[in-house]
Amino acid sequence: MAGKPTKKDRLEALIRRRPKAAVAFSGGVDSTLLLKACRDVLGARNVIAVTGVSEITTAEELRAARRLARSLGVEHVLLETRALDSKAFIANTADRCYVCKRGLLARVLSLARERGIDTVYEASNFDDLADYRPGRRAVEEAGVRSPLLEAGLTKRDIRRLSRALGLPGWDRPANPCLATRVPYGTPITAETLGRIRAGERYLRGLGFPVVRLRHHDRLARIEVEAADAPRILRPSTARRIARRMRALGYLWTAVDIEGYRMGGLNRAVQSRAERPKKSP
Repeated sequence: MAGKPTKKDRLEALIRRRPKAAVAFSGGVDSTLLLKACRDVLGARNVIAVTGVSEITTAEELRAARRLARSLGVEHVLLETRALDSKAFIANTADRCYVCKRGLLARVLSLARERGIDTVYEASNFDDLADYRPGRRAVEEAGVRSPLLEAGLTKRDIRRLSRALGLPGWDRPANPCLATRVPYGTPITAETLGRIRAGERYLRGLGFPVVRLRHHDRLARIEVEAADAPRILRPSTARRIARRMRALGYLWTAVDIEGYRMGGLNRAVQSRAERPKKSP
């Protein structure tokens, strides 16, 4: 008697319904597993990986995406998205991710149609439903499918399965776009993104692999994992970091005592939503 289908079985069954697919591919652990599953089920010739390139991505991310797509033997297409050409994106309202993802998916869908591909996949997972994700609305409006989410795969499932499959980067820290370091309501500029990019590269170079530089005008608020807090607060290390942050244009540098947390800047949006409404 056949056993109960696993989440991997459900994922493969979902992918098998369509003969070809274009995968919105960032090179992160989620989209790498999705691309691997599509290649294994459909064959490399029937899958393309599509990566958006703009001011909010880093050279390190782009190199990782190229390397992973090449290792999987899948055609890799780069799309120049130029996020800072969008006034709605620059304004950085609470639906910034919706604006960005809507633009990217429109480009991916257009490319897929040109290639005779009627299915586009993206790599949201089941855990994403628990966080503020305005980009989810763009996915649903565009008719793009999310097989990892539909199969019920959590982040933990994805890392475990990726490790079992021998995928490189299965334990790679999450690294969303640079715009997520800028609080909603603060306009996003090329200068700001450049400061964040340079600051995080410096901090990783000091041995802090999981780090966020949250931009608060002239203040750099740094998040690292709890285990790294004692090391980043050593006087000699703290002085080096403060000097580098000043060179980047920050007058003050702070280490967040709560440490790194995914979607840290979403707290402002969530707290507003939770406030009791005033009586009329």
